[in-house]
Amino acid sequence: MSDTTIKLSDAAIRRQMLADFWFYFRQNRGAVVGMWVFIGLVILAIFAQVIAPHDPTQQYRDALLAPPFWQEGGRPEFLLGTDAVGRDMLSRLIYGAQYSLFIGIVVVAIALIGGIFVGLLAGFFGGWVDTVIMRVMDVILAFPSLLLALVLVAVLGPGLTNAMIAIAVVYQPHFARLTRAAVMGEKEREYVTAARVAGAGTMRLMFKTILPNCLAPLIVQATLSFSSAVLDSAALGFLGMGAQPPSSEWGTMLAEAREFILRAWWVVTLPGLAILISVLAINLMGDGLRDALDPKLKRS
Repeated sequence: MSDTTIKLSDAAIRRQMLADFWFYFRQNRGAVVGMWVFIGLVILAIFAQVIAPHDPTQQYRDALLAPPFWQEGGRPEFLLGTDAVGRDMLSRLIYGAQYSLFIGIVVVAIALIGGIFVGLLAGFFGGWVDTVIMRVMDVILAFPSLLLALVLVAVLGPGLTNAMIAIAVVYQPHFARLTRAAVMGEKEREYVTAARVAGAGTMRLMFKTILPNCLAPLIVQATLSFSSAVLDSAALGFLGMGAQPPSSEWGTMLAEAREFILRAWWVVTLPGLAILISVLAINLMGDGLRDALDPKLKRS
């Protein structure tokens, strides 16, 4: 069989796999809705400078706590009103999408890479390596995630970067345990034994032979951790330990608006709705990925 024929057959297999994935994914209508909402969030984040009507940090002193345009006293140039120092709420919400995506991507990337590495080591080598790594992961999991993140941020110092590092450390055990379980289930299979007999080295067995067959549950976990990272970063921002003012991160916006809950509902409600909608959309999309990637959940 020629190389061209092999490449064509591989391309056909990949197309069939994508078609199967989309078939099972779209069975979950909530997941499809979540996917489109997430795509909208990505578009807002990428084109925030074009879409936002105002600079998110610019203060309009003649429009302090202006209500949304449909309420009495609202102004058409501030569609969703302004905050206590006259900054446009719509623009700050749009720019806040950048923070949410950036936080989710960085946290998941750090936790995923670290968790896969230590999980591969624990699952592949076993013995004392497995025992030491898993006991450390158990200690981290013994603490409530937000409490441990707060302690780490208190040690490292308040700020968005330190908050992301703290959240990533908290989430890493989930990926490590999932990777370890998948590796232990795969390493005794026939294809691994065949690769070992053929002379494959340890690194090749771990990263080229076993790891690609363990990615499906990790992708689902990464999606769910993405939404949790957005939520925890908002919680840290609300407590004053995450992103610092005047950033337009949604949790920080909530913290700045606490004293105006009764006077100006929009400065509290709108950032809260942004967090709710984004987290819900990502969770729904994660459910669809789980249905599409887990063979046990596929309907015949």
